[in-house]
Order: sequence, then C-alpha cells, then structure tokens
Amino acid sequence: MRRSLVIDDSSVIRKVARRILEDLDFEVTEAEDGQQGLDLCRQDMPDLVLVDWQMPVVGGVEFLSALRGEPGGRNPKVVFCTSENDVAAIARAMRAGADDYILKPFNREIVEQKLQEVGLL
Repeated sequence: MRRSLVIDDSSVIRKVARRILEDLDFEVTEAEDGQQGLDLCRQDMPDLVLVDWQMPVVGGVEFLSALRGEPGGRNPKVVFCTSENDVAAIARAMRAGADDYILKPFNREIVEQKLQEVGLL
C-alpha cells in the first residue's frame, strides 16, 4: 500500500484529504505543522506528501526545502494544497521542489487528477 502524509494546521482539511486518499488506497498519516511532518518523514518516508502553504512552527516551503535535504527526501511526490493562487508564490513552491499544487477547496476528482499527473495513480 502506498503511504501518504497530510500536513495542514486545519483538522477539517486533514480529515477531507484523509478520506480522499484512503478511498484511493493510500495509508494516511497526519501532521499539524511542517516540523511534525518532517519528524514523521525522518521516521518513515512516505510516497506522497500533501502540504499546506501557511502553518505555524514550520511552513510548507520551509518543510519542503528541509525534506528535499533529508536522506530519501527527494523520493516523495509533494503536492502543495493552498488557497494561495499567487503565481509567484506557486513558482516559489515549485522551485523549492514541489511536484504540483492544488488550490483549496479541493475534492476527490482534483486530487485524483493531480496524483495521476505526478505518477502515483
């Protein structure tokens, strides 16, 4: 089974993402901020990370930069889930190593399409 990590400070977003990913046959782990997410990745690197842009403690871009520097940290597909539709911000996330992004609010169809695009479905 493929493993995923959902990092978002909103429990509602994590719950929605969990349902979608479990329906797509992913095992799901959750984190409330980028530091928790990084700690979880160090323990067991997932196949997929859905990460929020703005979070307390460690934000999404900072998480991604740190993740890509970890052993095996280049392997997970990372998709930003954000309400940020600023092209410059999205470009910054892509330069930091994101594989793609999803604008909030999202649904199963959008997630499924993005996962197909990054090669996980």
